[in-house]
Amino acid sequence: MPTETFEFQVEARQLLQLMIHSVYSNKDVFLRELVSNASDALDKLRLEKLRDDALDADVSDLHIEIDVDKEGRTLTVRDNGIGMSYDEVGRLIGTIANSGTASFLQELREAKDEGGAEGLIGQFGVGFYSGFMAADEMTLVTRRAGEAQGTRWTSRGEATYTLETVDDVPQGTSVTLHLKPADPENQLHDYTSPWKIREIVKRYSDFITWPIRMDQEAGETDGDGADAPEPETLNSMKALWARSREEVSDDEYHELYKHISHDWREPLETIRLQAEGTFEYQSLLFIPSHAPHDLFTREYKRGVQLYVKRVFIMDDCEELLPPYLRFVKGVVDAADLSLNVSREILQQDRHIRMMQRRLTKKVLSTVKEMMTKEADRYATFWREFGTALKEGLVTDSENSEAILAVSSFATTHSDDEPTTLAQYVERMKDGQDDVFYITGESRQSIENSPHMEAFRDKGIEVLLLTDPVDEVWVDTVGEYQGKKLRSVAKGEIDLDAEGDEKADGERAKQAEEYAGLLGWMGEQLDGDIKEVRLSTRLTVSPACVVSDAHDLTPALENMYRAMGQEVPRTKRILELNPDHLLVKGLNQAYKEREDRSGLVESAELLHTLAVLAEGGQPKDPARFVKLVADRLERTL
Repeated sequence: MPTETFEFQVEARQLLQLMIHSVYSNKDVFLRELVSNASDALDKLRLEKLRDDALDADVSDLHIEIDVDKEGRTLTVRDNGIGMSYDEVGRLIGTIANSGTASFLQELREAKDEGGAEGLIGQFGVGFYSGFMAADEMTLVTRRAGEAQGTRWTSRGEATYTLETVDDVPQGTSVTLHLKPADPENQLHDYTSPWKIREIVKRYSDFITWPIRMDQEAGETDGDGADAPEPETLNSMKALWARSREEVSDDEYHELYKHISHDWREPLETIRLQAEGTFEYQSLLFIPSHAPHDLFTREYKRGVQLYVKRVFIMDDCEELLPPYLRFVKGVVDAADLSLNVSREILQQDRHIRMMQRRLTKKVLSTVKEMMTKEADRYATFWREFGTALKEGLVTDSENSEAILAVSSFATTHSDDEPTTLAQYVERMKDGQDDVFYITGESRQSIENSPHMEAFRDKGIEVLLLTDPVDEVWVDTVGEYQGKKLRSVAKGEIDLDAEGDEKADGERAKQAEEYAGLLGWMGEQLDGDIKEVRLSTRLTVSPACVVSDAHDLTPALENMYRAMGQEVPRTKRILELNPDHLLVKGLNQAYKEREDRSGLVESAELLHTLAVLAEGGQPKDPARFVKLVADRLERTL
């Protein structure tokens, strides 16, 4: 097959230019990324050979080689792993096929610091392209295990790349970097220097479980003074999770995290767990310091790496942690599972279920400890992952209490400090039996909601819940420490002290005064509302709409419809403020007029204003605009 030339996507070209012109200064990490890719390829070959013994592949000496050519100024990273086919090279290397490319680039450009840029690049998983920080040109030669022909990919990181089929290619992949000209004033980035290669591998890739080899230069020794013609192994190959805490530094843990997650920032928290007894396993988990940009997309790959007796089994084992902890990265190494375990078997395995329960509790207890001892770190965790964690309040009844204990929420008590439910209960007023909350799209919109007026007037604290999942979990959980979770926008609200004869008498008087208007408006608006009643939650606004105590909120109805579920529209309740001049005037006009047809438009306007006040939309916007324009015209 002749050499073919292809063009990069527009977004891919932009990304490559950012890499070439170095959005960050630590260029050494390109070698870590290439070694990490090579390690993954070796893992995949060993796993595929385990599952298919007939696969024509040599697994007798799996390893990674690094070759340096000082005169030609090239650096080659080679593995004898799974390799790639022609089509796979085009799909995995030749393009950056991801629906989030454009948004990713925007985030990258807006990154305020070097660390932010590094983290975004790592999240996007384009470590291969980091080679262009050190090279003017990159050549990849690969042959997939079991196939006869290989493929060569070449690019200068500009507008195009070439693909061609080649013969006599060894199994695996080699990536050759044609390095940029040497900088005599900066020998720290001389990637043709063996000592530099050793330093980078030791710092970033010492834990890789495959040998990383490099030929020693002529004249170098193996430590006893004799010439050393044999390749030297640069890494210790010791699994960090199998070593004692005292043997491993934080830097080593962090490099393992970066290798696993492809995130170039340090993790927020490292979690170790070792289980012994009838079922033994070791785990090393990490909580990232930043949420990946695709955490809430269907394409997001969740799960931790699964090993059995130090043998890599799979990259994203979803069964080891629940979906609401999908941001957790790490390794679990089990001693008693089969090497041929499949995803189908994992779903049924009782040991896996035991591990998931234990790992979940360990992560939640770590967050709890962070919350009580490291407030700043907890604040970072909740900002990045709180929305995902709250999904567990809906899906994981066994751990809902533990999740609730580490959850915090915006509140009217403070403009910037979130609160826990325990803190809320401590601050509750005497005689207050319920934990009050309101849901909505933003803090500003729900703080200005008419439903909040009486609570603000009486100084009663309200939780301000703005995540879509909040609409669901409050109904699922229902109560906290015997206190009912109660929406300020649902059911009847009476904030007056129980047995207040004066308040009771005033309400009875108002009920009699407005009985005719309420019944008449209920008839006129019957197609849109369930009933009209007087409100005890309004102090400033003329009207508001509320849901019945057990009805779905409009936001929850819309959420279910967006998921393809048919939900009948629920009529809501219109509440009127009997102390508002507009309502008093409407009531007076109702009593004085025998022909009330002219008041129908007023009733309709009052209802639509209430809908707008809570962020809703008029049923008929054009009619609403006409009614308002007509009223304005009459006042001029």
